[in-house]
Amino acid sequence: MAFVVSLEGQVTYSLAAFAVSSFNNHSLLSTVYVVQGVVNAVIKPPMAKIADVFGRLEAFCISVLLCVLGYIQMTASQNVQTYASAQIFYSAGSTGLQILQQVFIADTSDFLNRALFSSLPDSPFLVTVWIGPAIAAAILAGSSWRWGYAVWAIILPVAFLPLAMSLFINGRKAERMGLIGRRHHDLGKDGEPPRAAARRLFDDLDVGGTLLLSAGLALILIPLTLVSRSPSGWRDPTLLFMILTGIVLLVLFPFWESRTPHPLLPLALVKSLTFCAGCGLGFFYFAVFYIAVQPYFYSYLVVALNLPVSRAGPITQTFSFASTIAALVASLIIRRLSAPRPRPFILTGAILYTIAIAVLLHTRTRTASTFTLVAAQTSLGAGAGLMHVATQLVVQAAAANIKPRHHPNRPAQPTSSQLQSQSHQYVGVATATFLTLVQVGGAVGSAVSGAVWGRLVPRKLRAYLPDSVGKDEVERIYASVVVACSYAWGSPEREAIARSYQETVTVLLWVALAGCVPVLAMAAMVGGLRLDQLGGKSRGEGGGGGGEGGGGCC
Repeated sequence: MAFVVSLEGQVTYSLAAFAVSSFNNHSLLSTVYVVQGVVNAVIKPPMAKIADVFGRLEAFCISVLLCVLGYIQMTASQNVQTYASAQIFYSAGSTGLQILQQVFIADTSDFLNRALFSSLPDSPFLVTVWIGPAIAAAILAGSSWRWGYAVWAIILPVAFLPLAMSLFINGRKAERMGLIGRRHHDLGKDGEPPRAAARRLFDDLDVGGTLLLSAGLALILIPLTLVSRSPSGWRDPTLLFMILTGIVLLVLFPFWESRTPHPLLPLALVKSLTFCAGCGLGFFYFAVFYIAVQPYFYSYLVVALNLPVSRAGPITQTFSFASTIAALVASLIIRRLSAPRPRPFILTGAILYTIAIAVLLHTRTRTASTFTLVAAQTSLGAGAGLMHVATQLVVQAAAANIKPRHHPNRPAQPTSSQLQSQSHQYVGVATATFLTLVQVGGAVGSAVSGAVWGRLVPRKLRAYLPDSVGKDEVERIYASVVVACSYAWGSPEREAIARSYQETVTVLLWVALAGCVPVLAMAAMVGGLRLDQLGGKSRGEGGGGGGEGGGGCC
């Protein structure tokens, strides 16, 4: 199933630019990624909790159903609004599948082995990164981008069926053996009234905090990608109202979290410098990635460098390939060290990441060869892979080091199993918080890149295109990569388009390089914890569940 999810991601990534271009709204590609980033950010903790409350099989089924709904809506979409709204279902489902894969790893691994095991679901990238773009090119050549989404509504449920049957059969067997309780008691145990059960579930999932965070982020980030398309710009009252409302919701979020019984981010974690530095590092490195690579690098290769889809796709996805390799290698090395410390890998990754962005400024030019583009993407991915797997480990280790606070209704001297359970609770919440901030960083990066692209590209097109190209045609070129590529390579019009893309990409890379400064600062602030001095497994029994423990860097 991990292979199918990975392959689907590689195929549909190459189709996204053509999908939004078919609606004459290529510039809104960043808005689509902002929607994905916000949903990916906020869905992790509640999805892991759903797995704990309702069961693994039920959570998997919900995720697959959400993915299928997203595929169907994207296939049938007739405008960019419908296509973007489909990302809510799709992103929630795909993120849920990624998190739930990690549930089993967090259930069964200690800190020394978890780095390796949590990287295994990403190993299909080593194959799919190469065959996915080729499949996308074949789909575009043989039919339309819509079939590229429709086929997964059939393939994904079929691929999930063996796992579903295994979970169902073994779950029933465990119930008969008395190893687990029956799931129908979870929502109404001991005669609990339905309203009280619903209230308890609302608190456990922190639905209020999730809504405040997701709505606040969306209302701030999405207008940043839309301001360039508004005739009034920043004076547009609708966009200003959305941003102000989003700010108010984010201000209310910490007040809500301080009063809810099961907050997304407990105060004890905020007091840990290593935890905060690790989460900050994840936020900034992913923001830099979504400025430097996503979502317009693929369009740049197709339009400015005139590369076919079958070549442009693998170049962009080299990042995923390199980051997966680096994460697996780092995991194996950490496992073999006599004194395993994630901090050296974090520092090495941050330095390599920054150097790679600097190199991109010199290699991502119209005269660059495929080899230099791939080499630069490889260096960037290697730095990200080293950082991600090591930072996730150090965040979990920092949470495990936090002494659980005493509750009045618990014994003054908790047993070792109670201490272990409370410690695991912090590990689960810490991992969910780290992965959430990583996705928030991606959403922020998408918003920044969308704002820069939307402001610079149309202005440069108007400045560089020949006078024979009318205003309406300029808008069509800006709105669609298909129209931009329709001009012959080497013609004055295509040269002007390529120059506009090139200069805008250069600005994005300078912004990304500036974003590497906090990446280096956060990496230096991470503590030097030793993993072999930490014990136990994160079994996901409470506080958002240990099911968030893991995930690849992409």
